[in-house]
Amino acid sequence: MEKKNILGVITARGGSKEIPGKNIKLLGGKPLIFYTINSAKDSKLISHLIVSTDDEEIAEISRSFGAVVPFMRPKELAGDTSTHLEVMEHAIGMMEEKLGILFDYVVILQPTSPLRIPEDIDNTIQKLIDHSEADCAFSMVEVDDPHPSRIKRMEEDRVFPYSMSEKEGLRRQDLEKAYKRNGSTYVIRRDFVMKDHHLFSDNAVGYVVPPERSIDINTEFDWFRSEYMMEELKKKNNERYGRYLQ
Repeated sequence: MEKKNILGVITARGGSKEIPGKNIKLLGGKPLIFYTINSAKDSKLISHLIVSTDDEEIAEISRSFGAVVPFMRPKELAGDTSTHLEVMEHAIGMMEEKLGILFDYVVILQPTSPLRIPEDIDNTIQKLIDHSEADCAFSMVEVDDPHPSRIKRMEEDRVFPYSMSEKEGLRRQDLEKAYKRNGSTYVIRRDFVMKDHHLFSDNAVGYVVPPERSIDINTEFDWFRSEYMMEELKKKNNERYGRYLQ
């Protein structure tokens, strides 16, 4: 099979309000971004891996771990209202001009998912390669509790189903399986980004990742859970996880 041109972009802006300096804050003794760089470098499918950042310190730390930072992201693409679509269009355009090639697929990797391993990345990419009709692929995690049928909305104290009705007396284990994006890996066809100007659509496929590798750090509590889970994974299977979590 012809090798695909696949651009992996680790998106790491400098500003973070919930956890200041989040992308380079130490987790398990290493800057948070280290874990994403470390696992992405071992992807067998990503042909070009870069870090997109506006922050010189993040760039310097990323390079110290072997990541390529080929340009500094413009400040206007690093604000609170900047979108991943804008960031990805900029990164793709810069890299295609620099390399003189067109990519087939692009991958978004956020530092806030430090527990992913290379197979999570490659299996998500492979899902999209295998489904030629799809626009994008996501890493997913099963939703256990609350199940979508138990999520409600309220209007003037009245309770209504948010998305689906809840069947009375149905046991949790009998509910239809439900999934959500876990924030770890997003894979998109290059033309869907650059020509259609979208990252996501309902025409998507998913790869299911276990809950222990699906923590997405957005709050201090998420950080605490990541520290705990990192230690548990090291104990559970050091041969599999050790290289990416130490």
